[in-house]
Amino acid sequence: MSELKSYTLAELSKGVTESFTVRITEEKMAQFCALSGDISPIHMDAAYAAERGFPGRVCYGMLVASFFSTLAGVYLPGEHCLLHSVETKFAKPVFIGDELTVTGVVDEVNEVFREITVKATVTNGDGKKVCRAVIKAGVAK
Repeated sequence: MSELKSYTLAELSKGVTESFTVRITEEKMAQFCALSGDISPIHMDAAYAAERGFPGRVCYGMLVASFFSTLAGVYLPGEHCLLHSVETKFAKPVFIGDELTVTGVVDEVNEVFREITVKATVTNGDGKKVCRAVIKAGVAK
């Protein structure tokens, strides 16, 4: 795990950027299945996924989107964060073994409401955008 960032509202401005990488593993897929209860065969059965035209089991979209929580709670703003909303769009499927880069860029700082807006993306190893989000997060300090 990386070092917990602790940006304050005063330290944040449009353009501040943070990113990290994560690999999708069998273990993460199994943990997400156990946590969510989602046993859809597209995620569980490689033969089923192949019948649907995919090269392997498709990663849970919400597993990919869960890394937006990591982005906000660990990196941007980090320690002083309280998520208000995450609006997510899924662009391309993700597969076991994919290395993902999660990047967030501060788009707006609202000092009245002590809230930031972060535009976030998840890209795969081929540089293709697989997921994007608009994150609104309160900043406690």
